[in-house]
Order: sequence, then C-alpha cells, then structure tokens
Amino acid sequence: MKLYIIGAGPGDPDLITVKGLQHLQEADVVLYADSLVNEDLIAKAKPSAEILKTAGMHLEEMVDVMAERIQQGKKVVRVHTGDPAVYGAIMEQIVLLRKKGIEVEIVPGVSSVFAAAAAAQAELTIPDLTQTVILTRAEGRTPVPEFEKLADLAKHHCTIALFLSATLTKKLVKELTGAGWSMDTPVAVVYKASWPDQKIVRTTLERLDEDMRTNGIRKQAMILAGWALDENIHEQDYRSKLYDKTFTHGFRRGVES
Repeated sequence: MKLYIIGAGPGDPDLITVKGLQHLQEADVVLYADSLVNEDLIAKAKPSAEILKTAGMHLEEMVDVMAERIQQGKKVVRVHTGDPAVYGAIMEQIVLLRKKGIEVEIVPGVSSVFAAAAAAQAELTIPDLTQTVILTRAEGRTPVPEFEKLADLAKHHCTIALFLSATLTKKLVKELTGAGWSMDTPVAVVYKASWPDQKIVRTTLERLDEDMRTNGIRKQAMILAGWALDENIHEQDYRSKLYDKTFTHGFRRGVES
C-alpha cells in the first residue's frame, strides 16, 4: 500500500535519478503531468504499464485513481516535473492518500533551478559576492505569505531564483528595484531548461520584460537574478577558501604563498 512520487527532472529524460528510473520501469501504473514531463521519459516504462495523463484531472480524481490501483496490488508511480519538493503540490496528495491508509515514498529529482544554472554555466553562490540563494515566485493569482513578499526577500541582495513568474516580469522588476537593486543587475532567463528547444536569454532588470516579450517567453521559464549571473563573472577574481593553497582544512595543510 504505497505510492511512489518521483522527480522526473527538468526535461531531459537522462536527468532522472537511477532510483527514480528503476521505479518507473517497474511500475504497473504511471501517472504523469503531461503538460510538463517529457514523454520520452515516460516511454521508458514497461510496455504493459498503464499510462495515465493527469493534466486534465483534479486532485480528488487523481488520488482516487492512484488509491484504486494500489488497492488492486499494483505498483503505482506518480511522476512530477523537476523535484517534487519545490512547487510540486505533493502535500495535498499525501494528506488524502494517508486518509486511505496509503504510504508515500518520494524520490528526489533535479530541480529546474539547477538545470537552469547549469545551462547558464552559473555558480549561484560566489565567494565574497553572495552565499545565499532564495527560491521563490512573484505574487500573482496565488498569493504569497505576508512576510515573503519579493520586495522584502530582495533586501538580502543575494541570488534569487524565480519560479512561475514569466508573466509577472514588470511586477518583479518593480519589487527588486524597490529593494535597492540596480537596473543593470544581471538576469539569466532559461526557457525549458535541458529540453531540445531550450533558450537562454541574458539580460538585465532594465531590459527583462522587453527581452522576454521579444523572445516569446511567457511560461516554463526560470528567472535567475543577481550579480552571480554576470556573464563576465569568470573574468573576476572571486576565489573560495576550499582550494586556496594557504588555507588549512581537515584534508590538507595550507602552505605559505
């Protein structure tokens, strides 16, 4: 009596974990968010597996289907895009499944934020520049809690990764600049990270809305903002202590330069 929730990764079917793929290939029933998960990955399920698309299902309908198949003794896998822990809407599923006596095992996946950073060849935590990454979203039809307004989070002046915000660029620019961010702050927008039609747009807060509109990006985009996204960051002399030859740690004694 168990459901397996698997993170499919950002799009590239090879970016699923080994454990996640194993569960997928063993499953008798596979439910997946067909609006987001790559069908090339779902094709790796065994030929006899029942494949169910969930984009058109509401919560109770989906949970009832999963519970029914599990109670029939079938191995059921629910495939989520990216990593289920971030904007995965898994908790509401778990609540209803537990009421039906069904356990849940979660297999993590590669989040789109890290696939986007990889595509942009960016390190989000640059020594002496920023050591913090905030994962959030601009406020739209779904509100954010009072103490998590973007304008307040932005006061930390660290790297910010914005999910689900491609249609709210004017609002996010207003809130970031209101928190003291300069209009020339670097931004990397990655559309459909790791998919064959991936697109990377390097811009600034000043040009963000216009550049996204010009490139026709209105969904499935990760917006990474902050000075860690400066495309010339590699030419600057930011160095970690980890590989500094003068720095002593548990595995190496530093030497004088």
